[in-house]
Amino acid sequence: MQPMIVILAGGQGSRIGGGKPLRHLAGQALIERALNRAHSWSDDVRLALRASGQVGDIGAPVLIDDPDVWGPLAGLSSALAAARQSGRSHVMTIPCDMPFLPEDLWKRLSAAIGGELVAMAASGDQLHPVCALWSVRALDALPAYLAAGRRSLKGLAETVGMVVVDWPEQVFANINTPEELADAERRFRSEVEDVE
Repeated sequence: MQPMIVILAGGQGSRIGGGKPLRHLAGQALIERALNRAHSWSDDVRLALRASGQVGDIGAPVLIDDPDVWGPLAGLSSALAAARQSGRSHVMTIPCDMPFLPEDLWKRLSAAIGGELVAMAASGDQLHPVCALWSVRALDALPAYLAAGRRSLKGLAETVGMVVVDWPEQVFANINTPEELADAERRFRSEVEDVE
C-alpha cells in the first residue's frame, strides 16, 4: 500500500523573510513543487501546517500541527494520527523546501525499512530527519518521548528503531535563505540547459 505523504510546511521561514512555502523557484511555488513530487508517490498527499491559512488555498488536504508539540515533530504527530485513522500503515514526510528530492525516495525507503519503524534518508554522514518513512506504530512511542522532554525527529527515530538510506548530498539541498533560493534558481536553470 502507498504511504500517506505529508509535506512539512509549518515553519516560520524567518531566515528567508517568512512565507517560505510560497516562495517561487523557476516560476513555481516551493509548496507546489513538493506537491507534484509527492503525488508521483502516493494518492494520499497532505500538508502539515501550523495554521490553516498559512499557504492559502493550495488544493490539498491540510493537517494542523499538534499545538502541544514543537517543530517538525508537531507535523509528524498529526500525520501519524491521520494515517492511522485512514488505515494507512506508513507516513512518508518530506519538507516543502527541498526542491531536488530524488525520484526514488519512496521506493528506496520502503525497500529498506524492513522490520524497523523508520527509514531515514541520509547523505554522507548527515541525516535528513524530515525525509523519512514512518510506520504508524511510531505514534505509540510519542507520548513517553514527549514526556521525557525530547523533541527531535532523529531522537524519536532512534528510540523506535530506524534504518538509514544514503544518497548523494546534492539531492537534499534545502532553501532557508534568499541566497540559497538564488543558488537553487541557478541550479535549476543549469539542469534545464543540460537536458536541452
